[in-house]
Amino acid sequence: MIVIDKILISDEIIEAQFVCDLSKCKGGCCEDGDSGAPLANEELDEVKKAFDKIKPFLTPEGLKELERTGLYRYDREFGWVTPTINGEICAYGYRDKKGVIKCAFEEAYNQKLISWKKPISCHLYPIRTKQSKYNDYEMMNYEPRETLCSPACELGKQLKIPVYQFLKESITRKYGSSFYTALEKIASEYYKNEQ
Repeated sequence: MIVIDKILISDEIIEAQFVCDLSKCKGGCCEDGDSGAPLANEELDEVKKAFDKIKPFLTPEGLKELERTGLYRYDREFGWVTPTINGEICAYGYRDKKGVIKCAFEEAYNQKLISWKKPISCHLYPIRTKQSKYNDYEMMNYEPRETLCSPACELGKQLKIPVYQFLKESITRKYGSSFYTALEKIASEYYKNEQ
């Protein structure tokens, strides 16, 4: 276990190797789960602000679901989450010509229509974060889906890219560059000792 600034980090985040292989998993994490994507409280306003700009990227089914349930909903287990269509694909997701699920938020971000990329829970995946019961610390765990993410685990091993390096942008986005630098330093010590 690694500890930085009251954040408990699973050793697997520096030990395991992972690189998303969308050509194989087809973005299945956007439709495989017990609920929609978790949203931090401060992200609810981002969803509202971005909505008009992302509408062109939504599917008719996604738009219908958002009109029916709202832009997000409260789940007793996960808190605020994105709605899903029939308990499957995220209402903000759509499939490209190759059948890969893409995110309406990320597409609008890539086209410079909005400044918010997507929910941090999606950006960090396969890292999941959770606050302790009394909010005195946060836990970061590596939780890939066994079957769905096996191509990403294989590609990560092939390219020799640890989870924390693959997720540098999202880890820095959530925790800041000094946190990432500290994590990188711990990881380099780990790899030095492994040789």
